[in-house]
Amino acid sequence: MPPERYPINAKAGNVETPAFTRRRGLQLIAAAAGGLALGSGQATAANRPTASPYLVGRGIADITGAAAESGMMGYSMLGQQTSGIHQRLRARAFVMVDPASGNRIAWCNSDQGILPFAVFHTVLARLATTYGTTYTEQNVSLSATHTHAGPGGCSHDLAYNLSVLGFQQQNFDAVVSGIVEAISTAHADLRPGTITLGRGELTDASVNRSRAAFELNPQADKDVYPLGIDPMMTVLRFRQGAADVGAISWFPTHGTSMTNSNTFISGDNKGYAAYAWEHDTAGVRYLDDAPGFVAAFPQTNAGDMSPNLNLAPGSGPTDDQFENTRIIGLRQSTAAQQIHASAATPISGSVDSRLRYVDMSRVQVDGRYTPDGELHHTSSGVIGLSTLAGSIEDGPGIPGLFEGTPSLLAPLISRINAAVPQWLADEQSPKTSLVPSGLLQATPNVLPLQLLKIGQVYLVGGPAEYTIVAGLRIRRAVAAELDVPLENVLMQGYTNGYSQYVTTPEEYDGQQYEGASTLFGRYTAPAYQQEFAKLASSLRKGTALPTGALPPDPAIGTLDVQPDVILDSPGLLRSYGQVLADAAPGYQPGQQVAVVFVTGHPKNNLRGGGTFLEVQQLRGQSWTRHLDDSDWQTKYQWQRTSVPTGESTATITWDIAPGTPPGTYRIVHYGDAKNGLTGAINAFTGVSRPFTVS
Repeated sequence: MPPERYPINAKAGNVETPAFTRRRGLQLIAAAAGGLALGSGQATAANRPTASPYLVGRGIADITGAAAESGMMGYSMLGQQTSGIHQRLRARAFVMVDPASGNRIAWCNSDQGILPFAVFHTVLARLATTYGTTYTEQNVSLSATHTHAGPGGCSHDLAYNLSVLGFQQQNFDAVVSGIVEAISTAHADLRPGTITLGRGELTDASVNRSRAAFELNPQADKDVYPLGIDPMMTVLRFRQGAADVGAISWFPTHGTSMTNSNTFISGDNKGYAAYAWEHDTAGVRYLDDAPGFVAAFPQTNAGDMSPNLNLAPGSGPTDDQFENTRIIGLRQSTAAQQIHASAATPISGSVDSRLRYVDMSRVQVDGRYTPDGELHHTSSGVIGLSTLAGSIEDGPGIPGLFEGTPSLLAPLISRINAAVPQWLADEQSPKTSLVPSGLLQATPNVLPLQLLKIGQVYLVGGPAEYTIVAGLRIRRAVAAELDVPLENVLMQGYTNGYSQYVTTPEEYDGQQYEGASTLFGRYTAPAYQQEFAKLASSLRKGTALPTGALPPDPAIGTLDVQPDVILDSPGLLRSYGQVLADAAPGYQPGQQVAVVFVTGHPKNNLRGGGTFLEVQQLRGQSWTRHLDDSDWQTKYQWQRTSVPTGESTATITWDIAPGTPPGTYRIVHYGDAKNGLTGAINAFTGVSRPFTVS
């Protein structure tokens, strides 16, 4: 048989909106405003022969956490703590409703390293207080872009909070509140509309960082990806009437353009991809528009896909991590916009969804899904030795440790490591077992598995990082059960929970970083194939499945050892907002403006939906906002100058871009300071001297 390949590009064409009476339209809009009680429950998944309009809504919200002294999620580097903002983090949501049945899906992608189950569970509870049973675990899908440049501590699983110094309530609240706001905005925005589909390939935004493991797969699997990457980009185009309102563009590449030396908050390459489309192309201004065009860039099976094209941290396309972030992001954004412009395939048919909680440590896997055709099983989660080595292509771990098997340290580990029971170590072979994280409740064993149907497109929502071949096999299993084309099934990782990596059994044997981080043993991927196929069978038949028991909430899940802000002080003979280093009288494009202010701790007020800075332009007699801390050209950097007295500074920089309108500008800093005696927090403003750009 010829290898399975993707189409290069969708054909260009125009989409005609089906007939839609004014009366019916008014009924649907009224129903949307009132919670859209057009049907009870989720209808069966049978396709309808003709397309009819959906209700679609979009929303976006700020989810940026603490901009200083907060451990960052992604590289597990103990000393990597935030020290400022390059670009704010956002949640981007779409709500899709099938008026024929009343079925709906609330989908949200967030600029986060992971999407912990604790966030998913809390968002559902918050939504229930407003919308009752309209949004539930069955029809809400939350995923992460996997940026490694955001504040962490949002999980209740100890393993994912350790390097962050524990659970960070402030960051958690910012993420949960932002996601709820984005979904609520999308709900209120529901209008009659259409969804169309486009596909294309992008080959210069990723490289296989685990090629040695990839090569262990059967030739038939490797033939699907002759470049060793998954180049497929799938775009859904959302319209309300004739107006384009948003897009979802799935493509797999890690959020690791920013390296483990970075301490600025950033959405990484996918955050920039969204910014380039929303801000630069669609003209969105985040502090003004509510909402404008929303462009989401979620992951698919990105487990072994790196944006560092030279297979070294911060290397490729250039040797500058900021420029790499911009270039890889721009390549995704440009490809997505091109596909979006010619997205000509109407999405039609029903909307449906299924979710089950599965104990992935206790799955008996049928031989239909295993390489040798025999019955196998998974086991409780174990972190392997190569996990500590890190991915040398994106973020090396402990010096002296190397990926691969057999590990040179395996004999030593087996002698000194009594934490892993022998039976469990045997189950996890050939992994050099290091930490029985499942038994210790440091990583989850019970996980949410989800399958969404949006017309003819099926979205497999998995709580892990899937390699491209692991994702391929899961997609095949689901497509076979549904009897649909493989290209209509997408593997969306980082969804509704997190449990590290999923490799194929063959890749697992190589025990690269990804294999050592495949928690449930050699047959983890076959277990996912089987369990997702069960969801597909239920969806196809229109039957219900038992939801299963919720994951337990670990007793130490909210342990926090990160110190809080005690007090701020401007320093002797100084005041908050005072300028310590001012702007020069004039600049030209290509130069950088830098102003230093006396400030307070940014944890005092995250300024969600706001900004710590503005670049203002004088227009007539009024100062107007030109840029803020969401913009690529600006940076807000916080620095502690005296620990005992709580003194700190904020350095605000503006890299003046070519094409900047000539005129008079100034830098404004917004901050908040905490009184050490009363605990009161008071806002202040600092303003630089005016300067010219010519």
